Amino acid sequence: MIYDTVLAKSFSRYDQKRLGYGAFVSCLLIVLSLCTVFKPYLGPVHVLNLKLFIDVDTKMLITRSSSQIAKVEGKETKKEELLCTSEERTKFCQARGDIRVHGKSSTVYIVSSKTTMSEKNMSWNLKPYARRDDVDAMIRVREWSVKAVNVSQKAPQCTQYHNIPAVLFSTGGYAGNHFHEFTDIVIPLFLTARQFNGEVQFIITDKRPWWISKHKPLLKKLSNYETMDIDGDDEVHCFPRVTVGLKRYQKELSIEPQKYSYSMKDFRDLLRSSYALKRVEAIKTRDGLRGKPRLMILSRKRSRFFTNTDEIAKMAESLGFDVIIKEAGWSMWGFANVVNSCDVLLGVHGAGLTNILFLPENAVFVQVVPYGGVTLDWLATNDFGNPSKDMNIKYLEYKISLEESTLIQQYPLDHMFIKDPPLIEKIGWEEFKSVYLDKQNVKLDVDRFRPTLQKALELLHQ
Repeated sequence: MIYDTVLAKSFSRYDQKRLGYGAFVSCLLIVLSLCTVFKPYLGPVHVLNLKLFIDVDTKMLITRSSSQIAKVEGKETKKEELLCTSEERTKFCQARGDIRVHGKSSTVYIVSSKTTMSEKNMSWNLKPYARRDDVDAMIRVREWSVKAVNVSQKAPQCTQYHNIPAVLFSTGGYAGNHFHEFTDIVIPLFLTARQFNGEVQFIITDKRPWWISKHKPLLKKLSNYETMDIDGDDEVHCFPRVTVGLKRYQKELSIEPQKYSYSMKDFRDLLRSSYALKRVEAIKTRDGLRGKPRLMILSRKRSRFFTNTDEIAKMAESLGFDVIIKEAGWSMWGFANVVNSCDVLLGVHGAGLTNILFLPENAVFVQVVPYGGVTLDWLATNDFGNPSKDMNIKYLEYKISLEESTLIQQYPLDHMFIKDPPLIEKIGWEEFKSVYLDKQNVKLDVDRFRPTLQKALELLHQ
């Protein structure tokens, strides 16, 4: 206080201001001088992140190593990252850095020059097919190892370099079943790879050439490169980023927009583009009048087929439908376009109903549920009923009566197969499947079914 008073008396107000400015400039010069002198001794500050995550269903831990990208004097240096995730229906690992893929040993190496002690020799084994707890599916899928190793350890040397990310997945499991191909492989592949806008290499284990040919239009939209058959390959392919396994939403034929960056609408838009599907909306208006709605009756050969298809078609035509009867063929391109030309699709529960994916927006899907109690009801709802609503398709369900099932021609009315379907499931799924899915066909009561098609017409005109 005394010092401030003396200072105030010794200098005028103008002199005090000049003194303050001079002191500030002097301090600034001192700081700049110190930075210049000690610059050679100052180095970049490196940040190390070591994180532990728990996945959505808290079933297993996910470990992640350092993922910082530091810029030192204009040069970018990348540290390694490994993130393995276990969810209800799938398991997958995502890795960045020095990634080396060796097909012959089914191993993906994440090589680090500074692997921490806690991460040395860390290894994950997984089967890259998005149906993780289905034993029957997984016995048909090759197992892969994802290993985090130090550069001083024995890691194979790169023989081929790639400057794009890669996605490694299996076409094993239930490939060959139209439903499983989409719900277990195609939609999960879309979720995993769409973010790369085509700049991604697909690496396929358990490769089936016919599967590649069948889905080639879609694969070409997701990747600009030919698929790589990795099994038995003794080359060491090096990538900056690799995903082993596929992301997948827990529900069949579905995508959760709040969890992922995409929706089923995005997927269906990609399908429409891949197969050059012309129709976006069901029922086109011409000169103020609605055209005849087109109804496809999906035919089957081996089981769960309509035994009176012609009778059903005749009844539908009497209601004003233009009816076509088709069985799903091997040509995805051709059949997808036929489905897309329709306003209503009718079929018995089965893999062929997956073709609702190609229907135009606001089309009507009629699923006929065979006799089989709550189990078949559940399958119908979860495999196709609920997913169709996410596709912006109007859904109708028709549960047949016992009299419409051919089972009554095979077993007496007091037989356990007729009296108690839930009991058969308790005996075992294979027994249940052999009776209610493999041995059953459907003879629709056209009078009983007529109101369902009338409802379909109402939905089309809403």
